[in-house]
Amino acid sequence: MSSLTWLDYSEHERRKALDVIDLFKQKETRDELGIGVIRDNFADLFFPGTSTIQTRARYFLFIPWMYTSLERKRVASSDIAGRARREETRLIEELAVSDDPDGTIGIEARASLKRLPSNIYWNGLGILGIRLYPGSQDAYHRSLDRFYAVGLRAVMTDDGEPIEGGRRANWHLQLPAPPSTFPNGASFKLTKVEADYLSDRILNRAAGALLAFLIDRGRIGDSTEFPWEHPQYAEFPVHVQDQLSHARNFSEVIHGAALLYNLMLAETAANSDLINVYRSKLGNWAELLQSRWSALQSWDQARFWRTAQSEAHRVSLHTRHFIQTWFDLALDESRVGSVAEDKAARQLIHARERMFKKGRARLDNRRALDLWSGQAGTARLDYRWSVSQTILHDILSGLSR
Repeated sequence: MSSLTWLDYSEHERRKALDVIDLFKQKETRDELGIGVIRDNFADLFFPGTSTIQTRARYFLFIPWMYTSLERKRVASSDIAGRARREETRLIEELAVSDDPDGTIGIEARASLKRLPSNIYWNGLGILGIRLYPGSQDAYHRSLDRFYAVGLRAVMTDDGEPIEGGRRANWHLQLPAPPSTFPNGASFKLTKVEADYLSDRILNRAAGALLAFLIDRGRIGDSTEFPWEHPQYAEFPVHVQDQLSHARNFSEVIHGAALLYNLMLAETAANSDLINVYRSKLGNWAELLQSRWSALQSWDQARFWRTAQSEAHRVSLHTRHFIQTWFDLALDESRVGSVAEDKAARQLIHARERMFKKGRARLDNRRALDLWSGQAGTARLDYRWSVSQTILHDILSGLSR
């Protein structure tokens, strides 16, 4: 039995590792070749405060409502984690019987849920300025005894932010009040006041992002597979269109690497049906690239790399070399249609998996291969668009009430 130990991890690193663990439960979205850093950098540009395992917008209120209630009751640091778990379990029970239970985190696991909504949303709450406490969830729990002892005599701006010289608050002071019966009768339906508040937080803390544009000017019901297919694309700010262009090109080009990897797994497993499936998928992929050949040939890759980098998630030299080498292969018109047979492409994929996974590499480890479900990281990158569409729909629906 294996376990994870957190040694000198920052809260950001810990959260990312937990997100990776949860992503392993989602067959199509796993990062099998170590390109997740670029996926996450673009996703953070477009949809700050979100994560792949978030579900519904009202969790951004459920969590601070729960904690502010526990703070008012002055629940001790030694008891807060247990009390919060019980409250979150109770919330699961209420949401599960609501009119719209879709997106209820823990609806199957219930009391045995390992990763609670408060942990899943903790980082996003900070990014959107709803959580003002600057540290990890565990550190917040440990801080409460001192917080009660010092007392809250905060000096705030009109927007509810603490100002220099004032005592800190843990939660934004303009947070809407919960329903009087909360969590009894809880649902994911946002009131107009709640939707206005979340909209204001996003416009205030994510200004310039695609998320903010869609909150401000988006329409309910505009659902697409990828953000660059949105019917309002022409209205997006120019810098967002530029970011989306790079993200789209990367999503489409790198998809071939995932398909070739799965073809190689199918061949190693001697699964003739899957071999045929992935050869067909690679053919479709090549046709897609050829249909966009003019745009891909004029793609400013130097600008792509500048856009794809971030201080939070640095792209390693090994990762950049792998991706750039794949670009060179995939964007060679004489090779793109025969990538399945390309020895250099196969060697690149094999070497990348070995470097990224070491002893767990499926192409080298039969036991690891036996755990392959038949598809590993085969979904095109959408940069959290599927999750963000649901959150957007929740907020826009609330704003229309």
